[in-house]
Amino acid sequence: MNLERYIRQTSLEEIGEERQRLLGTKHALLVGIGGLGGTVALYLCAAGIGKITIIDNDTVAIHNLQRQILYRTPQVGQNKVDCAKQSLEPLNPEVKFRFINARFTAENAMALISGCDIIVDGSDNPTLRYLLNDLSVGLDIPYVFGSIYHFKGQVSVFNSKLNSATYRCLYPQEEEALEHFKTFKPGEFGCLPGVVATLEVNEALKTLCGIGTNLQDTLLTIDLLTASFKKFSITPNLLERERAMKNFKLLL
Repeated sequence: MNLERYIRQTSLEEIGEERQRLLGTKHALLVGIGGLGGTVALYLCAAGIGKITIIDNDTVAIHNLQRQILYRTPQVGQNKVDCAKQSLEPLNPEVKFRFINARFTAENAMALISGCDIIVDGSDNPTLRYLLNDLSVGLDIPYVFGSIYHFKGQVSVFNSKLNSATYRCLYPQEEEALEHFKTFKPGEFGCLPGVVATLEVNEALKTLCGIGTNLQDTLLTIDLLTASFKKFSITPNLLERERAMKNFKLLL
């Protein structure tokens, strides 16, 4: 590890060389590399996390470029994971990457999550989030959640402590959540993914380093129209944790 690269980070008392080296041993799973995931990938890479597995099966579209800052106009039509590789590997050659051009599904989830220390959400639908949550509970891996809609966003950290809140504690009615998602009208303010994604990275790095207070059992909401940030408590529900564990066992 070339510590000169991270000197602005290691100069922080809370990080130092010891925790920087700790970051270099960690492996993050990033599902989705669009507006959220692209920004998450850039900052995780720059911060010096040891390995990042990235999975996405989408291609770059011209309408992505208004908010997905990882990509460039000449890359329109190309696979996102291939474009991400072109940007991320030169940014920090010390980071090991695994780029997967596929959908993240119940069928491939166990193979892709093997060896990971944290899950970071770059997805755009609740179906994937319930799957990520159940993997988080079953494998006892923290899950950093982020979502965006129009001018608003949400961020939280699930399952980073014993019997703490999970995504199912926040949204226990899965069928209702899936139906509600179908009514969403598309649209995101351009900088919203960047705001939420950097907060996700903040929570991921704090959780991996064991510093500060993360958003466990807490939902942070963002409204860029009013420049307001609010926190709400999430009550852990052991029945929802048990449900997640049952679903996880079906994946084995």
